[in-house]
Amino acid sequence: MSDYRRNWIAGGTFFFTLVTFERRPWLHEEWARMALRAAITSTRRLHPFEIDAWVLLPDHLHCIWTLPQLDRDYATRWRLIKMLVAKACREHLPERTLSASYRLRQERGLWQRRYWEHTIRDARDFAAHADYIHYNPVRHGLCATPADWCHSTFHRWVRAGRYPPDWGGLAAPPLGDDVGRE
Repeated sequence: MSDYRRNWIAGGTFFFTLVTFERRPWLHEEWARMALRAAITSTRRLHPFEIDAWVLLPDHLHCIWTLPQLDRDYATRWRLIKMLVAKACREHLPERTLSASYRLRQERGLWQRRYWEHTIRDARDFAAHADYIHYNPVRHGLCATPADWCHSTFHRWVRAGRYPPDWGGLAAPPLGDDVGRE
């Protein structure tokens, strides 16, 4: 088994990528979005965190979270969110034959087991990952501009003055090779 090393920083800001099992495209469905929203709301009541940036694509999502000052446990938050979404979406997705390992862990085969986590180092790193998040639907050919994609925090960032409304429409933002994972 792989030795995954996570960076546990209390009050840290983190970039995450979560992918659906076998990259099945169900996250963009209305029932999936509602289940995800409810799971996040429920989890945030027990384990608060700030959502700094977010994009939801058919088979994966990217986000940046900031945890409370004395809290470093993003793993519990993701476990709860994934579990609540799996329970809520069970009736919408077809039954699949799962491996013994999935059955043993009582997993439903909606999510890949692992997720990518990157600790945001500074304001420049934050901005680069936010740009990656908001431009991601364009990169995947899902829309022509970030403004065309409604399942992200792009419009919230425009309202806050962090992006002009036409950001990413004329040219792709410069994204380094070390930004974002899928």
